Amino acid sequence: MAPCGEKSEGAISSIVIIIGSVSISLCSTSLYIYNYLMRLFIYFNFEAMQTEAMPLVNKFELKEDLESPFPKGVPWVRYYGTYKDLLINIIWPGKDLALGVDNVGTVSSSLVTYAAIQALKPDLIINAGTAGGLKAKGASVGDVYLASEVAFHDRRIPIPVFDLYGVGLRQACSTPNLLKELNLKTGKLSTGDSLDMTPQDESSIIANDATVKDMEGAAVAYVADLLKVPAIFVKAVTDIIDGDKPTSEEFMQNLIAVTNALGEAVTRIIDFICEKCHSEL
Repeated sequence: MAPCGEKSEGAISSIVIIIGSVSISLCSTSLYIYNYLMRLFIYFNFEAMQTEAMPLVNKFELKEDLESPFPKGVPWVRYYGTYKDLLINIIWPGKDLALGVDNVGTVSSSLVTYAAIQALKPDLIINAGTAGGLKAKGASVGDVYLASEVAFHDRRIPIPVFDLYGVGLRQACSTPNLLKELNLKTGKLSTGDSLDMTPQDESSIIANDATVKDMEGAAVAYVADLLKVPAIFVKAVTDIIDGDKPTSEEFMQNLIAVTNALGEAVTRIIDFICEKCHSEL
């Protein structure tokens, strides 16, 4: 991942907030320091369906872009507007054209992140979303984490070097001041394309030393690293994957409350980022 401060010596010009798996109503943001307009990109994934994106759209008084900057025919929807010195962009990946369900997982995340970076030129990506948490690592429902690093747990390639490629470990942008000011928890994030957890996935998640599990973070990190855009990952825990309740049941039970907590955290993060450079995060 491109280190903070590498892309710009001044204030952050634009932030892309990618909202990811399991639910959320948060956003990705981009900002410009000095008197530049900040661009914010929010990507809603799996658990972050359109109805979950609307609280942020309403809070920041954003409007839908009827002339999308994305390729013709894709289902992605952009909401945009200004907040303080920021131009905020929220991107909802829309519905699968064949089945009509929300686009979720790593493929959708990679495509939307790549397209958003190309079109919006962010200086910082924020991937915000809901996640499963591991009780063994101290996670509880409602906790909000800022991930220190991200990796995949379902890309098993048992060949030397390819095994490391499959894990795809990447560091998140270091944000010591943000962590201290907002009093957020920190832990490692593991990403896979399934909502449930197989024994093999569980072994890989443990090997990744992960505290939280989602369906898009490592894919976002891959694209951000490829295009040299620093990224941070904000995840709110909806369910305990090593607990006693079925994941889907616990997720639905806690979704609304945790989505609200995530929205509050993202709002505080956006306020903190305003008029700061990468080195001040």
